[in-house]
Amino acid sequence: MTGLILFAVMAALGAVYKAYATQKAKRAAPQPPSAAQTQSAAEKAEKKARQAAAVVALGFVPEAALDTGNLAAPPPERLAAAAAVRAGDWQAGAAYVEAAGRDWEERWNRVRTLAEAAAEDDAWLLAWRAARPQDPTAALVTADTSVQVAWNVRGSQSGSRTTQEQFRLFHELLLKAQQDAYEAQRLADPADPVPYMAEQPIGQGLGYPHEQYQQLWAHIVTRAPKVLTAHTSAQQYWSQKWRGSHELALDFAYRAAASGAPGELLSLLPLIAYVEQELHEDGLKPETFFKEPEIAAAVDAALVDLAAADPADRRAVRLRHMLAWLLFWQDRDAEAVEQFRHIDGYIGAMPWYYSGAPKARYLHARDWSVREVTPGL
Repeated sequence: MTGLILFAVMAALGAVYKAYATQKAKRAAPQPPSAAQTQSAAEKAEKKARQAAAVVALGFVPEAALDTGNLAAPPPERLAAAAAVRAGDWQAGAAYVEAAGRDWEERWNRVRTLAEAAAEDDAWLLAWRAARPQDPTAALVTADTSVQVAWNVRGSQSGSRTTQEQFRLFHELLLKAQQDAYEAQRLADPADPVPYMAEQPIGQGLGYPHEQYQQLWAHIVTRAPKVLTAHTSAQQYWSQKWRGSHELALDFAYRAAASGAPGELLSLLPLIAYVEQELHEDGLKPETFFKEPEIAAAVDAALVDLAAADPADRRAVRLRHMLAWLLFWQDRDAEAVEQFRHIDGYIGAMPWYYSGAPKARYLHARDWSVREVTPGL
Protein backbone atom coordinates (compact mmCIF):
# COMPACT_ATOMS: atom_id res chain seq x y z
CA MET A 1 0.00 0.00 0.00
CA THR A 2 2.81 2.39 0.90
CA GLY A 3 4.35 1.77 -2.51
CA LEU A 4 1.08 2.59 -4.26
CA ILE A 5 0.71 5.83 -2.29
CA LEU A 6 4.29 6.82 -3.10
CA PHE A 7 3.71 6.04 -6.78
CA ALA A 8 0.55 8.19 -6.81
CA VAL A 9 2.32 11.07 -5.12
CA MET A 10 5.22 10.92 -7.57
CA ALA A 11 2.82 10.80 -10.52
CA ALA A 12 0.94 13.83 -9.23
CA LEU A 13 4.17 15.73 -8.70
CA GLY A 14 5.23 14.82 -12.22
CA ALA A 15 1.99 16.24 -13.64
CA VAL A 16 2.40 19.43 -11.65
CA TYR A 17 5.99 19.78 -12.81
CA LYS A 18 4.97 19.23 -16.45
CA ALA A 19 2.34 21.98 -16.20
CA TYR A 20 4.84 24.29 -14.50
CA ALA A 21 7.49 23.57 -17.12
CA THR A 22 5.03 24.28 -19.93
CA GLN A 23 4.00 27.59 -18.37
CA LYS A 24 7.61 28.56 -17.76
CA ALA A 25 8.52 27.73 -21.35
CA LYS A 26 5.66 29.83 -22.68
CA ARG A 27 6.80 32.79 -20.61
CA ALA A 28 10.54 32.36 -21.08
CA ALA A 29 10.80 31.22 -24.69
CA PRO A 30 11.69 34.64 -26.16
CA GLN A 31 14.55 35.14 -23.66
CA PRO A 32 18.20 34.48 -24.65
CA PRO A 33 19.52 31.02 -23.75
CA SER A 34 21.12 30.51 -20.34
CA ALA A 35 24.75 29.48 -20.04
CA ALA A 36 23.63 26.58 -17.86
CA GLN A 37 21.58 25.03 -20.63
CA THR A 38 23.14 22.02 -22.32
CA GLN A 39 22.47 22.98 -25.91
CA SER A 40 24.61 25.66 -27.47
CA ALA A 41 23.12 28.93 -28.64
CA ALA A 42 23.88 27.94 -32.23
CA GLU A 43 22.04 24.64 -31.89
CA LYS A 44 19.05 26.37 -30.39
CA ALA A 45 19.03 28.99 -33.13
CA GLU A 46 19.16 26.25 -35.76
CA LYS A 47 16.28 24.39 -34.09
CA LYS A 48 14.25 27.60 -33.87
CA ALA A 49 14.85 28.30 -37.56
CA ARG A 50 13.75 24.77 -38.50
CA GLN A 51 10.60 25.09 -36.43
CA ALA A 52 9.80 28.50 -37.95
CA ALA A 53 10.30 27.11 -41.46
CA ALA A 54 8.01 24.19 -40.65
CA VAL A 55 5.27 26.58 -39.54
CA VAL A 56 5.68 28.65 -42.70
CA ALA A 57 5.49 25.45 -44.76
CA LEU A 58 2.00 24.97 -43.34
CA GLY A 59 0.90 28.21 -45.00
CA PHE A 60 1.67 30.77 -42.32
CA VAL A 61 3.36 34.09 -43.09
CA PRO A 62 7.15 34.32 -42.55
CA GLU A 63 8.53 36.87 -40.10
CA ALA A 64 9.91 39.19 -42.78
CA ALA A 65 6.48 39.54 -44.40
CA LEU A 66 4.54 40.43 -41.25
CA ASP A 67 2.91 43.88 -41.52
CA THR A 68 3.19 45.73 -38.21
CA GLY A 69 1.38 48.82 -39.45
CA ASN A 70 -2.06 47.36 -40.22
CA LEU A 71 -4.38 45.01 -38.36
CA ALA A 72 -5.72 43.63 -41.65
CA ALA A 73 -5.12 44.12 -45.35
CA PRO A 74 -6.04 47.75 -46.15
CA PRO A 75 -9.00 48.07 -48.55
CA PRO A 76 -7.87 49.26 -51.99
CA GLU A 77 -10.14 52.31 -51.78
CA ARG A 78 -8.39 53.42 -48.60
CA LEU A 79 -5.00 53.22 -50.24
CA ALA A 80 -6.31 55.07 -53.29
CA ALA A 81 -7.82 57.88 -51.20
CA ALA A 82 -4.64 58.34 -49.19
CA ALA A 83 -2.57 58.47 -52.36
CA ALA A 84 -4.98 60.95 -53.96
CA VAL A 85 -4.88 63.48 -51.13
CA ARG A 86 -1.11 63.21 -50.84
CA ALA A 87 -1.06 64.18 -54.50
CA GLY A 88 -3.23 67.22 -53.71
CA ASP A 89 -6.65 65.88 -54.74
CA TRP A 90 -8.74 66.88 -51.73
CA GLN A 91 -11.96 66.38 -53.73
CA ALA A 92 -11.17 62.65 -53.90
CA GLY A 93 -10.68 62.64 -50.13
CA ALA A 94 -13.98 64.42 -49.55
CA ALA A 95 -15.82 61.96 -51.78
CA TYR A 96 -14.15 59.02 -50.02
CA VAL A 97 -15.42 60.10 -46.59
CA GLU A 98 -18.89 61.02 -47.81
CA ALA A 99 -19.27 57.58 -49.43
CA ALA A 100 -19.38 56.07 -45.92
CA GLY A 101 -22.83 57.61 -45.44
CA ARG A 102 -24.20 56.96 -41.96
CA ASP A 103 -22.03 53.98 -41.25
CA TRP A 104 -20.39 55.87 -38.40
CA GLU A 105 -17.64 53.31 -37.78
CA GLU A 106 -16.66 53.50 -41.44
CA ARG A 107 -16.90 57.29 -41.47
CA TRP A 108 -14.54 57.38 -38.50
CA ASN A 109 -12.06 55.06 -40.22
CA ARG A 110 -12.11 57.15 -43.39
CA VAL A 111 -11.62 60.41 -41.51
CA ARG A 112 -8.67 58.86 -39.69
CA THR A 113 -7.10 57.77 -43.00
CA LEU A 114 -7.16 61.36 -44.26
CA ALA A 115 -6.02 62.77 -40.90
CA GLU A 116 -2.97 60.52 -40.86
CA ALA A 117 -2.05 61.78 -44.32
CA ALA A 118 -2.63 65.43 -43.34
CA ALA A 119 -0.48 65.03 -40.20
CA GLU A 120 2.45 64.49 -42.57
CA ASP A 121 1.54 67.26 -45.06
CA ASP A 122 -1.66 69.30 -44.75
CA ALA A 123 -1.37 71.48 -47.87
CA TRP A 124 -4.28 69.68 -49.53
CA LEU A 125 -6.39 70.01 -46.36
CA LEU A 126 -5.73 73.75 -46.16
CA ALA A 127 -6.84 74.03 -49.80
CA TRP A 128 -10.02 72.10 -48.95
CA ARG A 129 -10.80 74.40 -46.02
CA ALA A 130 -10.18 77.47 -48.16
CA ALA A 131 -12.49 76.21 -50.90
CA ARG A 132 -15.23 75.03 -48.51
CA PRO A 133 -14.85 76.82 -45.15
CA GLN A 134 -18.19 75.51 -43.84
CA ASP A 135 -17.69 71.90 -44.96
CA PRO A 136 -18.35 69.70 -41.90
CA THR A 137 -16.19 66.87 -43.23
CA ALA A 138 -13.22 69.17 -43.81
CA ALA A 139 -13.63 70.54 -40.29
CA LEU A 140 -13.77 67.01 -38.91
CA VAL A 141 -10.61 65.95 -40.74
CA THR A 142 -8.92 69.11 -39.43
CA ALA A 143 -9.86 68.23 -35.86
CA ASP A 144 -8.57 64.68 -36.10
CA THR A 145 -5.40 65.88 -37.84
CA SER A 146 -4.74 68.17 -34.87
CA VAL A 147 -5.19 65.18 -32.57
CA GLN A 148 -2.76 63.12 -34.64
CA VAL A 149 -0.13 65.88 -34.58
CA ALA A 150 -0.43 66.21 -30.80
CA TRP A 151 -0.07 62.50 -30.16
CA ASN A 152 2.82 62.24 -32.63
CA VAL A 153 4.66 64.87 -30.57
CA ARG A 154 3.98 63.02 -27.34
CA GLY A 155 5.02 59.65 -28.79
CA SER A 156 3.96 56.20 -27.63
CA GLN A 157 6.35 55.81 -24.69
CA SER A 158 5.17 55.67 -21.09
CA GLY A 159 5.01 58.87 -19.08
CA SER A 160 8.34 58.14 -17.40
CA ARG A 161 10.00 58.02 -20.83
CA THR A 162 8.37 61.19 -22.17
CA THR A 163 10.18 64.51 -21.70
CA GLN A 164 8.66 67.56 -20.04
CA GLU A 165 9.03 69.45 -23.32
CA GLN A 166 7.03 66.75 -25.09
CA PHE A 167 4.33 67.01 -22.44
CA ARG A 168 4.23 70.79 -22.75
CA LEU A 169 3.84 70.73 -26.53
CA PHE A 170 1.37 67.88 -26.28
CA HIS A 171 -0.84 69.90 -23.95
CA GLU A 172 -0.67 73.01 -26.15
CA LEU A 173 -1.49 71.05 -29.29
CA LEU A 174 -4.38 69.24 -27.60
CA LEU A 175 -5.90 72.60 -26.60
CA LYS A 176 -5.80 73.59 -30.28
CA ALA A 177 -7.29 70.22 -31.24
CA GLN A 178 -10.06 70.80 -28.71
CA GLN A 179 -11.06 74.05 -30.43
CA ASP A 180 -10.96 72.29 -33.81
CA ALA A 181 -13.19 69.53 -32.43
CA TYR A 182 -15.69 72.09 -31.12
CA GLU A 183 -15.77 73.69 -34.58
CA ALA A 184 -16.37 70.29 -36.21
CA GLN A 185 -19.18 69.61 -33.76
CA ARG A 186 -20.78 72.98 -34.55
CA LEU A 187 -20.80 72.30 -38.29
CA ALA A 188 -21.76 68.62 -38.13
CA ASP A 189 -24.95 66.84 -39.02
CA PRO A 190 -26.75 66.64 -35.63
CA ALA A 191 -26.90 62.84 -36.00
CA ASP A 192 -23.14 62.42 -36.53
CA PRO A 193 -21.23 61.10 -33.48
CA VAL A 194 -17.81 61.22 -35.16
CA PRO A 195 -16.92 64.84 -34.23
CA TYR A 196 -17.47 63.85 -30.60
CA MET A 197 -15.36 60.72 -31.08
CA ALA A 198 -12.59 63.02 -32.30
CA GLU A 199 -12.71 64.69 -28.88
CA GLN A 200 -12.23 61.43 -26.96
CA PRO A 201 -8.40 61.30 -27.20
CA ILE A 202 -8.35 65.00 -26.36
CA GLY A 203 -10.22 64.31 -23.13
CA GLN A 204 -7.90 61.40 -22.42
CA GLY A 205 -4.77 63.49 -22.94
CA LEU A 206 -5.97 66.65 -21.18
CA GLY A 207 -7.37 64.65 -18.30
CA TYR A 208 -11.05 65.51 -18.42
CA PRO A 209 -12.68 64.97 -15.02
CA HIS A 210 -14.97 61.94 -15.01
CA GLU A 211 -18.12 64.04 -15.12
CA GLN A 212 -16.90 65.98 -18.15
CA TYR A 213 -15.93 62.79 -19.97
CA GLN A 214 -19.32 61.26 -19.19
CA GLN A 215 -20.98 64.29 -20.78
CA LEU A 216 -18.86 63.77 -23.89
CA TRP A 217 -19.76 60.08 -23.86
CA ALA A 218 -23.45 60.96 -23.69
CA HIS A 219 -23.10 63.02 -26.88
CA ILE A 220 -21.73 59.94 -28.63
CA VAL A 221 -24.07 57.21 -27.42
CA THR A 222 -27.24 59.26 -27.82
CA ARG A 223 -26.32 59.53 -31.50
CA ALA A 224 -24.90 56.03 -32.02
CA PRO A 225 -24.79 53.66 -29.04
CA LYS A 226 -22.85 50.79 -30.61
CA VAL A 227 -19.83 52.29 -32.42
CA LEU A 228 -17.02 49.92 -31.46
CA THR A 229 -14.17 52.42 -31.86
CA ALA A 230 -15.92 54.90 -29.59
CA HIS A 231 -16.12 52.18 -26.94
CA THR A 232 -12.49 51.11 -27.25
CA SER A 233 -11.40 54.74 -27.02
CA ALA A 234 -13.48 55.20 -23.87
CA GLN A 235 -11.97 51.99 -22.50
CA GLN A 236 -8.56 53.67 -22.65
CA TYR A 237 -9.83 56.73 -20.77
CA TRP A 238 -11.20 54.53 -17.95
CA SER A 239 -8.03 52.42 -17.72
CA GLN A 240 -5.58 52.73 -14.84
CA LYS A 241 -2.80 54.05 -17.09
CA TRP A 242 -4.93 57.06 -18.05
CA ARG A 243 -7.82 58.48 -16.02
CA GLY A 244 -9.41 55.55 -14.24
CA SER A 245 -8.57 52.23 -12.62
CA HIS A 246 -8.77 48.53 -13.37
CA GLU A 247 -12.10 48.42 -11.54
CA LEU A 248 -13.58 51.32 -13.53
CA ALA A 249 -12.29 49.87 -16.79
CA LEU A 250 -13.82 46.46 -16.08
CA ASP A 251 -17.10 48.03 -15.00
CA PHE A 252 -17.29 50.04 -18.21
CA ALA A 253 -16.30 47.01 -20.30
CA TYR A 254 -18.88 44.64 -18.84
CA ARG A 255 -21.70 47.18 -18.98
CA ALA A 256 -20.90 47.90 -22.62
CA ALA A 257 -20.61 44.20 -23.50
CA ALA A 258 -23.95 43.47 -21.82
CA SER A 259 -25.60 46.16 -23.93
CA GLY A 260 -24.51 44.54 -27.18
CA ALA A 261 -26.48 41.99 -29.15
CA PRO A 262 -24.64 38.91 -30.47
CA GLY A 263 -22.54 39.93 -33.43
CA GLU A 264 -22.03 43.55 -32.36
CA LEU A 265 -18.55 42.64 -31.06
CA LEU A 266 -18.72 44.64 -27.84
CA SER A 267 -17.41 41.52 -26.09
CA LEU A 268 -14.01 42.87 -27.14
CA LEU A 269 -14.06 45.34 -24.25
CA PRO A 270 -13.63 42.95 -21.30
CA LEU A 271 -10.74 41.30 -23.16
CA ILE A 272 -9.02 44.67 -23.52
CA ALA A 273 -9.58 45.39 -19.84
CA TYR A 274 -7.95 42.12 -18.77
CA VAL A 275 -4.96 42.55 -21.11
CA GLU A 276 -4.45 46.08 -19.77
CA GLN A 277 -4.69 44.79 -16.20
CA GLU A 278 -2.11 42.07 -16.76
CA LEU A 279 0.23 44.59 -18.36
CA HIS A 280 0.01 47.26 -15.67
CA GLU A 281 -0.67 45.44 -12.38
CA ASP A 282 2.36 44.14 -10.55
CA GLY A 283 2.58 40.44 -9.79
CA LEU A 284 0.27 39.11 -12.50
CA LYS A 285 1.60 36.36 -14.73
CA PRO A 286 -0.18 35.77 -18.02
CA GLU A 287 0.11 31.97 -17.83
CA THR A 288 -2.00 31.96 -14.66
CA PHE A 289 -3.96 35.23 -14.75
CA PHE A 290 -5.48 34.63 -18.18
CA LYS A 291 -6.71 31.22 -17.01
CA GLU A 292 -8.86 32.76 -14.28
CA PRO A 293 -12.48 31.52 -14.63
CA GLU A 294 -13.91 34.99 -15.29
CA ILE A 295 -11.41 35.58 -18.11
CA ALA A 296 -12.07 32.16 -19.61
CA ALA A 297 -15.79 33.01 -19.51
CA ALA A 298 -15.13 36.38 -21.21
CA VAL A 299 -13.22 34.58 -23.97
CA ASP A 300 -16.09 32.11 -24.41
CA ALA A 301 -18.57 34.98 -24.66
CA ALA A 302 -16.37 36.66 -27.25
CA LEU A 303 -16.25 33.50 -29.35
CA VAL A 304 -20.06 33.36 -29.34
CA ASP A 305 -20.21 37.04 -30.26
CA LEU A 306 -17.73 36.53 -33.10
CA ALA A 307 -19.66 33.54 -34.47
CA ALA A 308 -22.78 35.72 -34.70
CA ALA A 309 -21.02 38.57 -36.50
CA ASP A 310 -21.35 39.26 -40.20
CA PRO A 311 -18.40 37.50 -41.91
CA ALA A 312 -17.83 40.70 -43.91
CA ASP A 313 -17.61 42.88 -40.78
CA ARG A 314 -14.09 44.31 -40.85
CA ARG A 315 -14.27 45.10 -37.13
CA ALA A 316 -14.17 41.38 -36.29
CA VAL A 317 -10.44 41.22 -36.89
CA ARG A 318 -9.85 43.32 -33.77
CA LEU A 319 -11.56 40.66 -31.70
CA ARG A 320 -9.68 37.88 -33.45
CA HIS A 321 -6.29 39.38 -32.53
CA MET A 322 -7.24 39.49 -28.85
CA LEU A 323 -8.73 36.00 -28.92
CA ALA A 324 -5.61 34.53 -30.50
CA TRP A 325 -3.49 35.93 -27.64
CA LEU A 326 -5.76 34.87 -24.82
CA LEU A 327 -6.52 31.41 -26.25
CA PHE A 328 -2.77 30.84 -26.52
CA TRP A 329 -2.30 31.61 -22.83
CA GLN A 330 -5.30 29.45 -21.92
CA ASP A 331 -3.69 26.45 -23.67
CA ARG A 332 -6.61 26.31 -26.11
CA ASP A 333 -4.20 25.92 -28.98
CA ALA A 334 -6.53 24.57 -31.67
CA GLU A 335 -8.88 27.51 -31.12
CA ALA A 336 -5.93 29.89 -31.11
CA VAL A 337 -4.67 28.53 -34.43
CA GLU A 338 -8.09 29.13 -35.97
CA GLN A 339 -7.79 32.81 -35.06
CA PHE A 340 -4.17 32.99 -36.22
CA ARG A 341 -5.21 31.70 -39.63
CA HIS A 342 -7.66 34.61 -39.94
CA ILE A 343 -5.28 37.35 -38.83
CA ASP A 344 -1.95 36.05 -40.08
CA GLY A 345 0.22 38.55 -41.92
CA TYR A 346 -1.09 41.73 -40.28
CA ILE A 347 -0.16 42.42 -36.65
CA GLY A 348 -0.65 46.18 -36.22
CA ALA A 349 -3.15 45.51 -33.44
CA MET A 350 -3.52 45.06 -29.72
CA PRO A 351 -1.98 42.99 -28.10
CA TRP A 352 1.01 42.69 -30.42
CA TYR A 353 1.89 46.40 -30.48
CA TYR A 354 1.97 46.46 -26.69
CA SER A 355 5.36 44.78 -27.00
CA GLY A 356 8.60 46.48 -27.95
CA ALA A 357 9.08 43.54 -30.32
CA PRO A 358 5.62 42.87 -31.80
CA LYS A 359 6.86 40.34 -34.34
CA ALA A 360 8.60 38.29 -31.65
CA ARG A 361 5.50 38.32 -29.46
CA TYR A 362 3.24 37.32 -32.32
CA LEU A 363 5.50 34.59 -33.67
CA HIS A 364 6.08 33.09 -30.25
CA ALA A 365 2.34 32.72 -29.63
CA ARG A 366 1.44 31.66 -33.17
CA ASP A 367 4.23 29.16 -33.67
CA TRP A 368 3.79 27.64 -30.23
CA SER A 369 0.09 27.04 -30.85
CA VAL A 370 0.73 25.62 -34.31
CA ARG A 371 3.36 23.21 -32.99
CA GLU A 372 1.06 22.07 -30.21
CA VAL A 373 -1.66 21.00 -32.64
CA THR A 374 0.58 19.62 -35.39
CA PRO A 375 1.88 16.11 -34.69
CA GLY A 376 5.57 15.70 -35.40
CA LEU A 377 6.29 19.38 -35.79
